[in-house]
Amino acid sequence: MSAERKTPDASPAAEERERAEDVTVRDAVSAPDAEGRPRRATRRFPLFTRDTARPEGGGRAAPGDAPAPARQWPILAVLLTVGLGLLLTALDLFRLGTLLIGLALVAGSLLRWLVPDVGMLAVRSRFTDIVTYGGLGLVIVLLALMVQPNPILVIPFLKDTLHFTVSG
Repeated sequence: MSAERKTPDASPAAEERERAEDVTVRDAVSAPDAEGRPRRATRRFPLFTRDTARPEGGGRAAPGDAPAPARQWPILAVLLTVGLGLLLTALDLFRLGTLLIGLALVAGSLLRWLVPDVGMLAVRSRFTDIVTYGGLGLVIVLLALMVQPNPILVIPFLKDTLHFTVSG
């Protein structure tokens, strides 16, 4: 504490309050050292998480006074489309059902990218959600197009690669 700030009639409690206001903690695991400057006490993460940040875009997709389904319309649209795809797959329309599931995930990726607040569709960071939903959806769509018999998408080197790995 500097000499200019110290007054002769300052009580120890006032000095302690003033010193506490000067200390700023940078992160959850930092603590003040002997001089009162914040320092990182340990490199380990805390044992118990006290607060977790909501994912970017994790707010409500509709105003708070709207009914619950309207507030979560993006995740409901994706889940209902996936449910319809699973129902079609169970009814022996395998190609159409899996294609619908893959397209629902790709649509979820597009929603995550384009809509600012997607509610519970936001699970991780925006980039991670887009890559995860889009990647899994694209793989499911490609597999649905390559399913036997009579595949719509034929990859010529895939059969040779499979024979090379299995027979080699």
